[in-house]
Amino acid sequence: MKSEPVVFVVDDDEAMRSSLKWLIESVGMQVATYDSADGFLDSYYPGRAGCLLLDVRMPGMSGLELQTYLAREQIRIPVIIITGHGDVGMAVRAMKAGAVDFIEKPFNDEALLASIRAALQFDEKQRQLQGQRAQVAARLAQLTPREQEVMVMVTEGQSNKDIAAALGVSSKTVEAHRARVMDKMGADSLAELVRMALLAGLTRG
Repeated sequence: MKSEPVVFVVDDDEAMRSSLKWLIESVGMQVATYDSADGFLDSYYPGRAGCLLLDVRMPGMSGLELQTYLAREQIRIPVIIITGHGDVGMAVRAMKAGAVDFIEKPFNDEALLASIRAALQFDEKQRQLQGQRAQVAARLAQLTPREQEVMVMVTEGQSNKDIAAALGVSSKTVEAHRARVMDKMGADSLAELVRMALLAGLTRG
């Protein structure tokens, strides 16, 4: 069963944590709060659906340091930076490091909730994409090296005749390879095969 996404709030200010928890829960979202980056890391396991609402200035590991750590560990949870001490440089740093939004205290409740909803939608789309990539990778693993070669050339728009000439085989051989590629990849059309190749990074759009 699919678990509900969680809004993870990391802020050393107890009153702010309570306020955010009440606000987010008031619209039916699940919340987990932490008073430090270390506290969040101790309980979080990669792969949990949700987003991270993160204060910039905290004792110990700062919000930006936590954001950098998550990126380094390839933990792809959408981050919304929240701060009462924001400046342009900090905002730019956070956004360049991959934050989906940057909000200064005091903030508008509706604007914050809209940002959280957008972050959760982004997380869901990323998860769907990750699942599709894993599925395509599993199918690709079933192809022989020659079939992978043919798939790349087909999805780059080369004709059977051109592929045959490039590989030094007959057009009929290419047709046979192409049919096996379509079958093993579970592609009903060339367009679908191209989409799979793009997902797998085999060809560029």
